[in-house]
Amino acid sequence: MAKKVKVSELVQQFQLEVISGEEGLKRVITVDDLNRPGLEMAGYFEYHPQERVQLFGKTELAFFAMLPAADRKERMEKLCTDVTPCIVVTRSLDVPQELIDVSVEKKIAVLRSNMATTTLSSRITGFLEKKLAPTATIHGVLCDVNGVGMLITGTSGIGKSETALELVKRGHRLIADDAVEIRQTSDNQLHGTAPELIRHLLEIRGVGIINVMTLFGAGAIRNNKRITLVVRLEAWQQDKQYDRLGLDEETTRIIDTDVPLVTIPVRPGRNLAVIIEVAAMNYRLKQMGFNAALQFTNKLTATIAEDNDDLD
Repeated sequence: MAKKVKVSELVQQFQLEVISGEEGLKRVITVDDLNRPGLEMAGYFEYHPQERVQLFGKTELAFFAMLPAADRKERMEKLCTDVTPCIVVTRSLDVPQELIDVSVEKKIAVLRSNMATTTLSSRITGFLEKKLAPTATIHGVLCDVNGVGMLITGTSGIGKSETALELVKRGHRLIADDAVEIRQTSDNQLHGTAPELIRHLLEIRGVGIINVMTLFGAGAIRNNKRITLVVRLEAWQQDKQYDRLGLDEETTRIIDTDVPLVTIPVRPGRNLAVIIEVAAMNYRLKQMGFNAALQFTNKLTATIAEDNDDLD
């Protein structure tokens, strides 16, 4: 189901003054883009994005004031549609009477702010992007390891929380344990956080629930982190062939974004925390253009070619 934000939430978030159309506070906003109706004030409504919040600044209102009285009423009637969420006037500017009359008739809230137009536009856009972003909740652990947001997944009891505890002891930071709330931004980045109820908590079987911030200090936790790498822990399978060179680059899809995936087999004697640390550092090196597996393969190919030349 598509996410929605009530106009009343916008009023509360930015302390907007309600000028008219109070009944319109129940309307909902479904897109995070805004519209400054400059072309519409000039009479061009061919591609009018009526589903967006309409933002009036000094430029739009100055041009509107130059129009004949008949045109002013007609423009406002076209601007205020059944799907228009609300109209916001910036800089504490005077609201045209034509807009007030039409907003009351069509039950659209007209709001006013003392902020500059560009400032308010940026803040409303950021607020709506966060509220309307696609979200998902995934069973796993999210840690900040050497600056890399690593989502550790795997079946229940595989050792995710214990691995996270060892990572915290080694100086890395915990974001979420057990449930990770993930939000996808407009540029397809994934940001994870913990549900409020279990924030900073870690469940260790045999010990119980511990508060990481209380035990290890504020430096051991973060409230959110961008997810750039997924580590999947799975029980070691004797008959399965695991990647030993690191040339195979897997991905997994979260919401609508593909994220690099590393699969680590788990068996007694393997230090998972150290392996995950190395995976994080190796990922950073790859992002910087250094791929150890590729370099090894190239050297091996060159050596084999030289040996073949010697035999010839």
